[in-house]
Amino acid sequence: MTRVAAIDCGTNSIRLLIADIDSSNGATKLTDVVREMRVVRLGQGVDATGELAPEALERTFAATADYAALIRGHGVESIRFVATSASRDARNRQVFVDGIRELLGVEPEVISGDEEAALSFAGASSVLPILDGEQVLVVDLGGGSTEFVLGTAGGVTAAKSVDIGCVRLTERHLNDDPPTAEQIAAAEADIDASITQAGLDVPLERATAVVGVAGSITTITAHALRLPEYSPAAIHGTELSIGTITDAATDLLHMTREERAELPYMHPGRVDVMGAGGLVWRRILQRLNEVTSGRIVTATASEHDILDGIALSLH
Repeated sequence: MTRVAAIDCGTNSIRLLIADIDSSNGATKLTDVVREMRVVRLGQGVDATGELAPEALERTFAATADYAALIRGHGVESIRFVATSASRDARNRQVFVDGIRELLGVEPEVISGDEEAALSFAGASSVLPILDGEQVLVVDLGGGSTEFVLGTAGGVTAAKSVDIGCVRLTERHLNDDPPTAEQIAAAEADIDASITQAGLDVPLERATAVVGVAGSITTITAHALRLPEYSPAAIHGTELSIGTITDAATDLLHMTREERAELPYMHPGRVDVMGAGGLVWRRILQRLNEVTSGRIVTATASEHDILDGIALSLH
């Protein structure tokens, strides 16, 4: 048994998983000790400026300092800190790297989109076993990027990271509250171009099942289920029709931010970007239904994702 700490620092949130890894029976099993999430919006303005904003760095460092205290208090033996889209894009990312190293004592890894995709697939498939013959497409919809990962029980066969995410598209296109038809159309054009780009590397038409991970997708699932509160147990493993998901995503897209803020399962840090999150997920599923000639008619939400993949990589 090994106690590890995984940190996933994305464009919108920074998350911590402290877990015990047990590989004694031939299968690797993760047991959660601590699982936390803070919305720090590290990617604030990166799409426009190309740099991490000082106030975004300050929020991220404050959360990391709290995580460092938890890691020390729980006797962690090994730590891995992974940073994704916003950090890849920023000219001043060395300031971020130096600050994290000082707080945690480990070098933060600014990983490639391909590695991000592989870790997401490992995390999602660790708790949703893939049947023989299945080709599962894992879609990881983040703040700055979205990963498309096709794999089988044997692992990843193809992956692509594209620059569409709920923060990036909100800042780029969805300026009004609620967004106008013209803003939505412009965002959809970006999404369509990125899906086409992903399809050049990932044979989307081969998918036999789709698993969606990360906060936008799980929140859309919570909205479709009309949960009385955000409940990972109720969301994880839920399979919904594309029609049901589309209705929920469209509803969130056309709400005002004030209306979204009143939803009992809506994290405050997602209120302003959930319209874009819904738009991305809706369009991806519509396109998948088209390219698979109607074979993909449902999608499953997973609460386990890249964070679990990072932890599993430490065993």
